[in-house]
Amino acid sequence: QVQLVDSGGRLVQAGGSLRLSCAASGRSDFNWYTMGWFRQAPGSEREFVSADTANNGGKYYADLAKGRFTIVRDSAKNTLYLQMNSVKPEDTAIYYCAALRFRTYHSSSGDYYRWASTYDYWGQGTQVTVSS
Repeated sequence: QVQLVDSGGRLVQAGGSLRLSCAASGRSDFNWYTMGWFRQAPGSEREFVSADTANNGGKYYADLAKGRFTIVRDSAKNTLYLQMNSVKPEDTAIYYCAALRFRTYHSSSGDYYRWASTYDYWGQGTQVTVSS
């Protein structure tokens, strides 16, 4: 069973930076897992932020994150990071780490990593609040 623990969320001023962390445990083959970040603001649906696909398949970003956020996977530590720069008040949300075991059929599923329903495991979430 995979466990994900999110951390790093806090109150930050607009224009500032912060780094979220997601510590993964329970498996020894995390390179076979696609891992992603999603966020959910009050009254809104959970939305895709970024993903690091299995076996160095590539990193992907939602438009809201391009140029500002960077996803990093430290395989030695089984930890996923989201470096957030130039944050805006609209980035205020609970941020969730997620993981899925990559299967062959994912290769033919296009941008499978963008859909929350694709993921099997979730962290508990970490609150990011950006003040103006």
